[in-house]
Amino acid sequence: MMAGNADSESGSGAPSPRRGKDASKPYGIFLRSLGWILLKLGGWEVTGERPKARRMVVVAAPHTSNWDFVWVLAFATHYQLRISWLGKHTLFKAPFGGFMRWLGGIPVYRHAKTNLVDELVTTYGEYDALALTIPPEGTRGQAEYWKSGFYHIARRAGVPILLSYLCYEQKIGGFGPEIWTSDDVSADMDKIREFYVGKVGKRAEQNSRIRLREEDESDSTPVE
Repeated sequence: MMAGNADSESGSGAPSPRRGKDASKPYGIFLRSLGWILLKLGGWEVTGERPKARRMVVVAAPHTSNWDFVWVLAFATHYQLRISWLGKHTLFKAPFGGFMRWLGGIPVYRHAKTNLVDELVTTYGEYDALALTIPPEGTRGQAEYWKSGFYHIARRAGVPILLSYLCYEQKIGGFGPEIWTSDDVSADMDKIREFYVGKVGKRAEQNSRIRLREEDESDSTPVE
């Protein structure tokens, strides 16, 4: 299980976010202890510092395995960063629906006609603290382009992009810098590409190239 993707090009899905103004309530002792145990058993080394922003879009990459979600959640408990994630609405049915929401899940109804990016931009306006995790590859397989939803959400909501990572080759993971978007999508993506150099997923052969379709468009019109 891994967070679903938000893609501005698809225009599909509508989230049902948890009500309230703050989604950053610290994890309880049970989850923090479980996260610590998992990281130790998995042989992971934690790197980086706790993010400073209260509202952000968290990029989860590389994404090549269902295990990625487990490890990202474990790292988040270590940092006391409560993350939210998108999942198919069927994951939130009884008897596990309440547990999935407790873990930070936001159900997505992909048959709905509303634009997911628009919905999530609105959602950020309703929260004082929200860290929504999105795997921009949108698939565990190799993708030609990253899906641009994470970028559009961050830019339109006025929040930074937090880079998180898992490097299975070195068994290190955590959170990197916060990237603020500008009018130059290629320059922004260059910063992201630079950070992920050498970060290898569980299935290295499925690592996707880090590039948005917008960067290859014939006209260089800034992202709207």
